[in-house]
Amino acid sequence: MSTPKKIRVLIVDDSAVVRKLASEALAADPEIEVVGTAIDPYMARDKLKELSPDVLTLDLEMPRMDGLTFLRLLMERRPMPVVVMSSLTQRGSEYALEALRLGAIDFLGKPSGSYSFGNLGPQLAAKVKTAALARVRPLAPSTDAPIAHAATTPTAPAPTQAIRYVPGLRPAVAKTRIDPARLRQLDPRAIILLGASTGGTEALRDVLTNLPGDLPGIAIVQHIPATFSKAFADRLNGLCQLEVREAVDGERLTPGLALIAPGNFHMMLQWSGDGYRVRVVDGPPVWHQRPAVDLLFKSAADCGAGPHAIAGLLTGMGKDGAEGLKKLRDKGATTFAQDEASCVVYGMPKAAWECGAAQIQVSLDRIAPYIVGRSEATVHHAPVSAFSG
Repeated sequence: MSTPKKIRVLIVDDSAVVRKLASEALAADPEIEVVGTAIDPYMARDKLKELSPDVLTLDLEMPRMDGLTFLRLLMERRPMPVVVMSSLTQRGSEYALEALRLGAIDFLGKPSGSYSFGNLGPQLAAKVKTAALARVRPLAPSTDAPIAHAATTPTAPAPTQAIRYVPGLRPAVAKTRIDPARLRQLDPRAIILLGASTGGTEALRDVLTNLPGDLPGIAIVQHIPATFSKAFADRLNGLCQLEVREAVDGERLTPGLALIAPGNFHMMLQWSGDGYRVRVVDGPPVWHQRPAVDLLFKSAADCGAGPHAIAGLLTGMGKDGAEGLKKLRDKGATTFAQDEASCVVYGMPKAAWECGAAQIQVSLDRIAPYIVGRSEATVHHAPVSAFSG
């Protein structure tokens, strides 16, 4: 019987302490082999060619060439699964979100001044194993000098040259003013519910930036650490016609507003007589996740949202959300799952499809039009019909 192939990992970090701790944490997992470490992108470039790792862990703040610049060049020239490690700061959050836009599969916040990973070790190992299964898509080439894994070997920038890639998706959009009368015409019970995990930050960006600002309220659970959820919501708010915020306990979910569950807290819904309010609560993880999609979906079904809801599961590892989506469908909701071809990780949507929770699978580029079309039908209480491309 052959021994299962281990996941080969290269660790890139300028901190000797982090390299040692990450190496020890990953080596403790029998499915992972740390094949090497690098102190900066220039050394990483050479070790990528020498060692051919399956997954790269990448610090984002390094001397000589910063991690974002290296990641962009890597995803243009040698796309591969990358898990980024970022400091637990506002700037670190923004850098991590930009890394996901550039193609990183996942990220992990690393504590500063700590000589122990604590429970971050198993988290890093889990993210590496998920990344190894992920679908990686290359970036469109830029005009910058490539790293040394293209067909030819170009000259690298001089070692003394500091290269900085400034985070930012694009300039903030000007929100179109929505007629308040139009929003008041929407059924207050109409609601849109979305859940996502690995690959979800970019999937949600693609969906939300293509939605108009006059939709029913949207409640979102994205598996994301506490220090990153507000930065994620703020970034989306600058890109969307919808207003996007990190949810606050007791806040009313109104038309034109999208609320994102805060990291490390569950988010649930209550019907208050004239609209939905969100409850942001502590509690044990569900499916190893907090926030958990299942708690949001099940609470929506329990407070009568079913016939008025559009709910969907986007890319992500595991099964979180499938049970809640099935409960919503049984209560009359319109339900969907992202299709396999457009997922970074086809886990949660697969679970939803296989258990009969999702009525249909939709490609990422069609989810926004699907939501808009079904919203019109749901708001006006029209019967649910099958979606056609």
